[in-house]
Amino acid sequence: MNAPSPSSVVSALRTLGVAREGLSSIEAALVSGEPQSLGRAFEEAVRAMAEAPGRVIVTGMGKSGLVARKIAATLASTGRPATFLHSAEASHGDLGMVQNGDVVLAISWSGETAELAAIVTYVSRYSIPLIAVTADAGSTLGRKADICLTLPLVKEACPHGLAPTTSTTMQLVLGDALAMALMESKGFTALDFSVFHPGGKLGAKLMLVRDVMHKGEEIPRVTVDARMSAAVVEISSKRFGCVGVFDGEGRLAGIITDGDLRRHMRSDLMDLPVTQIMTRAPITIASDALVAEALEVLSGKISVLLVVDDDKTVVGIVHLHDLLRLGAA
Repeated sequence: MNAPSPSSVVSALRTLGVAREGLSSIEAALVSGEPQSLGRAFEEAVRAMAEAPGRVIVTGMGKSGLVARKIAATLASTGRPATFLHSAEASHGDLGMVQNGDVVLAISWSGETAELAAIVTYVSRYSIPLIAVTADAGSTLGRKADICLTLPLVKEACPHGLAPTTSTTMQLVLGDALAMALMESKGFTALDFSVFHPGGKLGAKLMLVRDVMHKGEEIPRVTVDARMSAAVVEISSKRFGCVGVFDGEGRLAGIITDGDLRRHMRSDLMDLPVTQIMTRAPITIASDALVAEALEVLSGKISVLLVVDDDKTVVGIVHLHDLLRLGAA
């Protein structure tokens, strides 16, 4: 494959620079203290979407419609029921998707998208809240909306100023910002997130450690009064590359890994007490932790974790290979 020509890289950098300017303008508009500022409208929009008993109906045409579809999907996956309504199909029966209790989020850079007229009329007739995302607050959409999220008017990255580029980037980022603000206002957690993402790598990461750990007789263990000969047998037979050392009351006192064996290799190793070799206060993980959390710990030099419950009793063991088999990494 030929390397991109310098002119292509220059074009890419220019496009990124213009997009960056657009995002910076949104940041400035959000923190503006003016009465009609984007920040105030944003707060109102989040509140309206959070309080609506129905769904968020996201609509738009063309490139704005593609952005609207993505925003609806993001809202739905982060705990806020939402659906996409194709603006052109709305006047051909799909207005029936919009019900009392819903709130409509309409996206149009110009605010004059003809296909939105039927939706604007419909929501006005049935007193359904309308939130607009547009660059022109004085447009038909901006004036008819209950809440207008007015984006700063910026140039497109397209050298002809025609292809929607910077404008759609700004719409998309504002939509993501709305979704994240809603998620945080609702206290939506990673566990809640896992309900909507049960499949693939993400789904694997959102499983709980207790669902993937080995338990019972599979846990390698010796007591604090054991010799290293017993520890080596347990390490070899259980095949986790480690053994937990437990006191007389069954509490975890330490851990011995095959790495410890290599570091302490000597002629009398088998006769030494396990307490002389073990690592005290080993790293553990809670049984109700996410697999993603276990993966983060195991991404370092550690390849195995003992799993504990609320009272610090060891209830299982999980190995990095278990997470790899799940497809979490």
